[in-house]
Amino acid sequence: MRNVYLVTAFLVVLTVSLLGFRGRIFTKPPMDVFPEWAFPGMKRQPKYEPQTTSAFFADGRVDRPIPARTVSREPLRAEDESSGKAADGAFISGFPASVPVDAGLMRKGQERYAIYCQPCHGALGDGNGITKQYGMGITPTYHDDRLRKMSEGEIYNTITHGKNTMLPYADKLLPDERWAVVLYVRALQRAQTGKAADVSDASAKQTLGIQ
Repeated sequence: MRNVYLVTAFLVVLTVSLLGFRGRIFTKPPMDVFPEWAFPGMKRQPKYEPQTTSAFFADGRVDRPIPARTVSREPLRAEDESSGKAADGAFISGFPASVPVDAGLMRKGQERYAIYCQPCHGALGDGNGITKQYGMGITPTYHDDRLRKMSEGEIYNTITHGKNTMLPYADKLLPDERWAVVLYVRALQRAQTGKAADVSDASAKQTLGIQ
């Protein structure tokens, strides 16, 4: 019985030593099981907390106001351009007037396509991407009539919102980058039906390096 008392007393002393008395105001920092000197910078990082004050700034606020003339990183687009639809809700054909269709847009589309689209749709847009070797379901080819006849706005809308097993890419591609991918998809489709007669003599000579 004596041992039970001793063990109980030891546990009480140990508990009070570790936790202190409830409601007591300590004058010294509590015991630190993992001291800061052993793990510097991990527990007590010098940083500002939201909605706090700072003597560094003249107004004493940590939250700083947005500088004058600050603009959004993503350019604003009209609603029809950001959704691929016209005002009447129909998908638009062609490209918005604010999107310059030039070699720069084509290069951007090729780059983004290689990153986000090629793994599934393949380098030629024929649906034979690398994911097919790992059990990915059938990926449609861009070269069937259904997708050839699909408007640019609908392709853009699919990139933005996804379709079936394809996830949306609105969080990865800015609006102008999506239009660039649409342009490159059109280039892939055109390449499959192109003929030598479609290339001008000047373009052919430039490609072959002939003066």
